[in-house]
Amino acid sequence: MKYCAFLRGVNVKGTNMKMAEVCQVFQEAGMSHVSSVLASGNIVFSSERDVVDLKLLLEEAMSRHFSYEAFLFVKSQEETRLFWDSIPFEKHPDFHVYTFVGLPEIADLLMHEFDKANKIAGEKAQIINHIFYWRVPKGNTLDATFGKVLGKKALKDKFTSRNVNTFEKILKKME
Repeated sequence: MKYCAFLRGVNVKGTNMKMAEVCQVFQEAGMSHVSSVLASGNIVFSSERDVVDLKLLLEEAMSRHFSYEAFLFVKSQEETRLFWDSIPFEKHPDFHVYTFVGLPEIADLLMHEFDKANKIAGEKAQIINHIFYWRVPKGNTLDATFGKVLGKKALKDKFTSRNVNTFEKILKKME
């Protein structure tokens, strides 16, 4: 079965790693057909194991190899396609659209945080198919009140975010 592992906190705030080395760790952990998509920690691979086992095995392998507390979220090819197929916002040159990969309850938690946040003109959020999407004007991702939620330490093991365009690239690698 084909999967994508979405690593949290890769190549930010001092956690630097080469994707070739990450792929090697996945191969040594028994994954096959391993490749990376972008340098933000998206690893496409095949395995016959179930998602729960994969998450535990790969977090352990990454933590041991890179000497840091690894957090990742594993999605099947079908689940990864749903992230791309469910985007609620039209492409617009002035906006980024992000989605959040994480624990099942994360969409509701993020919507709660978004509802409390001060909004920038044009900033929107929506949940589609239990997936949280956030549209923010380009250049304002980290300045937006909601953007500051993304770095909360209490949430680091609950989700990671990606620009929705990343999913198109991942799906092409999974074909």
